[in-house]
Amino acid sequence: MTIPVVVGVDGSEASLEAVDWAADEAVRHGVPLHILHAATGGHEASGLITTASERARQGTPTVRLSSEVSYEDAASALIDIGRNAFALVLGSRGLGDLDELLLGSVSLAVAARADCPVVVVRGAVTHREARFGSLVVGVEDEKSSGTALGFAFREAQVRRCRLVAVHAWSAPVGTFSTPQAPSWPLEAHLRSPAQVLDDALRGSAERHRDVLVERRLIEAPARQALLEAASGADLLIVGARTRLVHRGLQLGLINHAVLHHAPCPTAVIPQI
Repeated sequence: MTIPVVVGVDGSEASLEAVDWAADEAVRHGVPLHILHAATGGHEASGLITTASERARQGTPTVRLSSEVSYEDAASALIDIGRNAFALVLGSRGLGDLDELLLGSVSLAVAARADCPVVVVRGAVTHREARFGSLVVGVEDEKSSGTALGFAFREAQVRRCRLVAVHAWSAPVGTFSTPQAPSWPLEAHLRSPAQVLDDALRGSAERHRDVLVERRLIEAPARQALLEAASGADLLIVGARTRLVHRGLQLGLINHAVLHHAPCPTAVIPQI
C-alpha cells in the first residue's frame, strides 16, 4: 500500500488551506490523501470531514481520498499516523489558538516530534499555489542536511522547478573574507563556506541531474538568510536533528524562526 500524504483538519480556514496544499502534493507525487480530524472540543466530526473532502475534490478531482476521525488529542493522533505517512500537512493556526500567535500549538508540537516530513502551510495565496517555480533549502553541511536535501531535490524534480540551496556563514570579527577564500586562518580539517555547500550538494545533485540548482552563499545569520530567500519561494525546507536524550527532534532557533515567520509553506525534515 502506498503511504499517504496526511492532512490534519479542525474546521479552521488555515486547515482548509492545508487541505488544498496537501491535495496538490498528493497528486503531484501520485500518492493518496488521508484527511484526519481529532474529535475534541465538541466539533461535529462528520461535517468537518465532509467539508474537507469536498474542498480537496474541488481543487484536485483526481486525488485518491480517505478519511479518519481520531479521539486522541490532535498532536498525538498526527504523530502516530505520521509513522506511516509520506508527509504530515498542517495549517499554521487552529481554531483554539489565539490570534496573536504566529504558529499554532499543535503544528509546533507535531513539527518537533513527527517521524516524517511536516509541512506547515502558511503565507499568501501566491506562495501556497506554487506560482514562483522555486524551492529553498537550508544547508548546514552534508551530515546535518542530507535528509532535507534529499527531500528538496525530489520536490524540485517532481515540480520541475528551480532549487535554491542557501548556506549562511559568518567570518570572525575584524577579518575580510569571501565565501570561496576566507582570509582567516583555517585549520587543516576546515573548509571554506563554498566547499561546505558543494560537498553537501554533491550526492543529491548527482542523483537528480535534471534539477536546476542555484547556490547561495550568504554572509548573515541563517534565520535572516532563509527568510529573505523564502520571499520568492513556493516552499522552504529545513532539517531538524534527532534529540540525543528525549524522544523527538531538536527544533533550534532557526527552525522556530522559519516556522513562525516564513512567508511560504515550510517543511521540517527529520534527520535520519
